[in-house]
Amino acid sequence: MTAVRRAPAQTTSTRAGAVPVVRAVRVRAVQVRRALARPLLVRAGRVGLVLIWSVLVWAVLVWSVPTGAWAGVAGRSPAAAALIRTGPDPAGPAGPAGPTSSGRPVAGNGSPIPLFAYYYMWFEPASWDRAKIDSPQLGRYSSDDPGVIRQHIRWAMSAGIGGFILSWKDTPTYDRRLRLLMSIADEEHFSLAMIYEGLDFNRHPLAAERIAQDFRTFSDSYAADPAFYRVGGRPLMIWSGTWMFSHDQIASVTGGVRNRLAVLATAKSTEDYQRTADVTDGNAYYWSSVNPATDGHYGDKLKAMSQAVHARGQYWIAPFAPGFDARLIGGRTVVDRAGGATLRTEYGTALASSPDMLGLISWNEWSENSYVEPSHTYGFTDLDVLRSLRDVRTPLPPSSADSSGTPGTAGAPGDASGLSLPSSWPNLLLLGAFVLLLLLGGAGARLRMRRGESAPGPRSVPPDGTRTT
Repeated sequence: MTAVRRAPAQTTSTRAGAVPVVRAVRVRAVQVRRALARPLLVRAGRVGLVLIWSVLVWAVLVWSVPTGAWAGVAGRSPAAAALIRTGPDPAGPAGPAGPTSSGRPVAGNGSPIPLFAYYYMWFEPASWDRAKIDSPQLGRYSSDDPGVIRQHIRWAMSAGIGGFILSWKDTPTYDRRLRLLMSIADEEHFSLAMIYEGLDFNRHPLAAERIAQDFRTFSDSYAADPAFYRVGGRPLMIWSGTWMFSHDQIASVTGGVRNRLAVLATAKSTEDYQRTADVTDGNAYYWSSVNPATDGHYGDKLKAMSQAVHARGQYWIAPFAPGFDARLIGGRTVVDRAGGATLRTEYGTALASSPDMLGLISWNEWSENSYVEPSHTYGFTDLDVLRSLRDVRTPLPPSSADSSGTPGTAGAPGDASGLSLPSSWPNLLLLGAFVLLLLLGGAGARLRMRRGESAPGPRSVPPDGTRTT
């Protein structure tokens, strides 16, 4: 019986003696695991920090570019954009322009063909009282408003438009507005070309001598600016209304500037183009009133024009428009926009003519209702269509302009009270907050790990099995 009573005592003593050993082994195992994990955690933390800062730098580089810049020339650095627009002339300064340019902006991810929109600088607040059935979202603006111009350029770039073709003639008002546009285009890394209005308000031709002088003025005073898009190394100049001038009149104007400007005619037929092809450098057909729903052969006309121009190694600008309605200024043709279908059809037809440039009619021709500028009636529909056609990935932010259209209230770029698009600072602040949270979370984890290392281990149990207090 005695042996039977001792057995439990021996078992209890053995277990009590083994407890400290087991706990010591466990503590040592935990210490070993922590010692092995510490270098891995440190390395992982360093790699994580490198990745976080890499993402931050990448985001800063992306978001610091103006909104929509990846859609046009501004998708490159300022130096690269200037090089593209002013690159060396591979053909030399003299001779007719070829079908390629020395500076072609990338106007969208999906097409290498540059897209420019015809742009008008004739607006005063009072202009909106005449022959208008719609109004811009920016209100009754003036073409002297730098905030409006900057907004136009940023909206255009966001939709894949690489430049504006500016309507101009040498007057104090036009010259002032041209200089303003040049300045903002340079800041936004946006391209410009010119269309000279060779007809007066009543559609009568100007004197050839006056046109020749204006061409020389542009060449001497403005053409050297890096904003101007170049064909064969020469700034692109379109002469509107060449069909109203004789061959000799056109030759008298272009003869003195063709070594400095690439001058395109605006012929409406291949016969008229051929009539002056030896004294011009190509053709830009301004055809805004065609109705693709009723004219099934207009695409053939564009292709025939393209073939005639390219047969001479010259430059072809194909037209397309979102719609047309000039009834308030005496016209009778109406081309319905059809919810963007007309714009899509005309774009595809123009592209099928193998153009060297696409000429969108227009950014802001409000009297003929061929504009794509955001309006109260159509909103951003046309720019959305263009973005999809050009495969532009940059979304179009909403305008910060007051929809009431109070003129002359545009602020400086980035000013929330002005007309410029929202700046990138909110995005950068959100990203910075995210990075800060990651850093704080990592620091908290390391602090908890260090506290765990410095905490006392399990208390030892004496051989008699009682715990110390």
